[in-house]
Amino acid sequence: MIDTTGHSIPEDTQHAVSVSLPTWAANIGYEEGAEWVVGKMQTGYPRFFVHEFIKKLSAAILKAYGHPGEDCRLYPSLRIANRSRDFILQRSTTAPIPTVRVIGLARLPPQAESPSIANFIACEVYAVMFPSSEYGVAKQFWQHSGDGISSRRAEFCLKLLEEQQLVEVGSQDAPRPKGPRRYSRAPKRSAPNSEDPSAFVEERFGRNLNFSFVGDAKMAVRRRIAGTLRSDVELDALDSTRVPGRDVEGFTENDVHLYPTGMSAIFNTHQALLSLAKEPVKSVCYGFPYIDTLKILEKFGPGCIFYGNGSKEDLDDLSSRLEKGERILALFCEFPSNPLLKSPDLKRIRTLANEYNFPVVVDETIGNFLNVHVLPFADVVVSSLTKIFSGDSNVMGGSMVLNPKSPFYGVLKQYMNTQYEDNIWGEDALFLERNSRDFVGRIKRINSNAEAVCDVLRAHSRIKQIYYPKYSETRKIYDEFRCPDGGYGGLLSVTFYSQREAVAFFDNLNTAKGPSLGTNFTLSSPYTILAHYGELEWASQFGVESDLVRISIGLEDTHALIKTFEHALEALNFSLKE
Repeated sequence: MIDTTGHSIPEDTQHAVSVSLPTWAANIGYEEGAEWVVGKMQTGYPRFFVHEFIKKLSAAILKAYGHPGEDCRLYPSLRIANRSRDFILQRSTTAPIPTVRVIGLARLPPQAESPSIANFIACEVYAVMFPSSEYGVAKQFWQHSGDGISSRRAEFCLKLLEEQQLVEVGSQDAPRPKGPRRYSRAPKRSAPNSEDPSAFVEERFGRNLNFSFVGDAKMAVRRRIAGTLRSDVELDALDSTRVPGRDVEGFTENDVHLYPTGMSAIFNTHQALLSLAKEPVKSVCYGFPYIDTLKILEKFGPGCIFYGNGSKEDLDDLSSRLEKGERILALFCEFPSNPLLKSPDLKRIRTLANEYNFPVVVDETIGNFLNVHVLPFADVVVSSLTKIFSGDSNVMGGSMVLNPKSPFYGVLKQYMNTQYEDNIWGEDALFLERNSRDFVGRIKRINSNAEAVCDVLRAHSRIKQIYYPKYSETRKIYDEFRCPDGGYGGLLSVTFYSQREAVAFFDNLNTAKGPSLGTNFTLSSPYTILAHYGELEWASQFGVESDLVRISIGLEDTHALIKTFEHALEALNFSLKE
């Protein structure tokens, strides 16, 4: 059998989002930094692993602008770079205070008379230069914020740098750009080249789109998220008409904002709320969340009140705190949660929010808006487009949606109108748009496959617990928000009566194995090992057991998928006889 440890998922994909960790031991080796694992890593999940193109660009910038003993991290805007610099300075334990610099680089504009000016692609990158001793702190900001440059932007910038077309434009003392970069329509496209009709066909049907389609691609993505564009459409068929969506009065695609990653959407939502707060108060994290959401709330701003069980008793405690006069910045939750698939009581949360005047931020990544409709009970809805919206596991993206009926809509909309930066790299937007064209059809098949797999697992006596919205203690809540044609999603988690059984099941489960979820193919991981290896006992306090295996179901033939899981269960049975 070929050892795929460290290979990209999907295989041979230059900008892949996941990486193969095919055995339980490989996952532990990765967490412990074992050379037999990390030495094979061709790629990794982008917020945790620095892509080869980003490494090369960083090395080239350090060679040209660095000082001895410095390292750097790369960001798409001056504002983000300054945030990273400030975070390093605030979190550094070094004495004296380290020197942290920001170097800005931008593409040289073409001459006015140049024939290439019509196809000019603006590009900039900001390098945060810091002493190598601060690497760990700098890595935290990169990981938690999700605002680092993408591998495709790095690839483009590296080529420009090699051609001496990327030059320094300033430092941390340079003036900030005039106003935020918001969405804009792409420049008008010229007629197809009659001498190369095949090139036009490639561009028109989305297999090799060029940068002139970027504005339309972002519009299409925003409309799909808004629920107003549900089928494949040629990009040049889009217009600027605002169409109501998501069954919320006054809602349009203009209330959808795109970000480079899902964590960036969460991070920037939190930053917006911090900026608008009248006093420094803590956020609330309700339910056990994906790890970096909690880290953002804990490390940025005044801190966080963590209700890891997401229970009725937790809401009782919050209600008591509020009744006694305590104030909070906002409540963050997931619907349903990752990895336990619990659904928070959004109706009660909304009642508390209305009474005590705080916003509610709901992460709908796992449920997704074709299965659940949570916007009427949230002020802000965030999602990772990297996951099921894209499906192909080859591009990162995130979204933040404002509810026009929210009492906070006016101030949030004004903030976004003046402060929002569109930092999604153009080529990434093209991939997001292309990948999401069959989003609607994929959801239905994945929902069906997930239920079929659950049936197989539930019938086995050695499966300790299945976590899936349909079989959750909070199913009644989930069903209250389920769309008329919606299902229960493609994510499920399972636990076992012993780690030996968990290892046997996982090692013999013939699916792709690595981080991420929502892929078009089934993807599995020993989730707690990967996400909480240094805090296993802490996670177990909230029901997240160390042997939990998380499974993201894909589009495979249902019968073949069932056979795959039956094979893993047979291996589990065999492990008990040894």
